[in-house]
Amino acid sequence: MDSKPTVARSKNMARIKSKDTKAELVVRKLLRENGLTGYRLHWKKVPGSPDIAFPGRRVAIFVNGCFWHRHEGCKYAYTPKSRVMFWNKKFKENVERDQRNYETLKNAGWRVVIVWECELNSVDKAGIIDRIKVLF
Repeated sequence: MDSKPTVARSKNMARIKSKDTKAELVVRKLLRENGLTGYRLHWKKVPGSPDIAFPGRRVAIFVNGCFWHRHEGCKYAYTPKSRVMFWNKKFKENVERDQRNYETLKNAGWRVVIVWECELNSVDKAGIIDRIKVLF
């Protein structure tokens, strides 16, 4: 059972940001530090509105939260104990939407990079940049 009243839970959930998250800001800082500039943020002209898009290079970067986008095998991709059916449906729809967006982008000639939130907690952030640089 949820320990918070419905109004309080709703208020908490409304505070969760979808843009300019801490993880996104870290990735953008890494890109700038490595001379990768000229990107667009949350570009709505392409499917899925990638968090970071390099239109000229046709590279789309999605900075995914492990919880919301179900990073397989990650400790942050847990399922809440209350309203399990609701959460399973929500997570399933998120993953299916993500897959549709990635496939649509790939079919349109874009290269897709997914950066998971937990990767940004690691000491070795060079691996993230290497995955992106190889596409340039």
